[in-house]
Amino acid sequence: MIFDVSALSHRGLFITFEGLDGCGKSTQLDKLATRLREQGHKIVATREPGGTATGESIRKLLLDSGTTGLSSMAELALMFASRAQHIKEVIEPALSEGKIVLCDRFTDSTEAYQGGGRKLGSEPVLKMHKIVCGGLQPDLTILMDSDVAHSVERARRRNRSRTAHHRGNENRFEQENRGFFTRVRDAYHAIAKREPRRVVTVDARGTISETHAKIMEAVHKKLKLSAKTA
Repeated sequence: MIFDVSALSHRGLFITFEGLDGCGKSTQLDKLATRLREQGHKIVATREPGGTATGESIRKLLLDSGTTGLSSMAELALMFASRAQHIKEVIEPALSEGKIVLCDRFTDSTEAYQGGGRKLGSEPVLKMHKIVCGGLQPDLTILMDSDVAHSVERARRRNRSRTAHHRGNENRFEQENRGFFTRVRDAYHAIAKREPRRVVTVDARGTISETHAKIMEAVHKKLKLSAKTA
């Protein structure tokens, strides 16, 4: 299936991937990026927190297990500090050039993790989003739904491997209990229910290929891209 975005406006497309840690977001984002690049599209693949030198420094602070004493509001503020720089340096310039931006997490993650998991609620997150992000919203959000226990255990195994190979420590969130991640998943479902035109929920419990096929279908259907057999 080939997607033709030439009929759309010159401004690019903003697609985000959301879900619990360990659900396979990064793998599926990379597969979509590869497919679209093969079709000749200009792709920018990025992530949050991170995406810039400043953002990566903030990411290290936020995800390192050594910062367990960080307050929930400080966590929220740092997420948006990283996002503000990310929008300025990466996302907006790429969209202005007509590129497709694929981003691993955006404000929905903050609403799910800090709003839901940390019990701050949606209101402060959405207020910060309006201040920091203005009118910027993804054209499509792929919410990869998965089992809480399976996803968290997969994320923990990944981070143990990262630590063992001296590639950094990003397991602060994985140390949370099941109740925390259940609240995160519930918050994601609430967002999807609130914004059904933007958020497409994809069952990520199948094989990588099966999940990829569902995502390709969602990209075609929700963004109304012209499609034809390759």
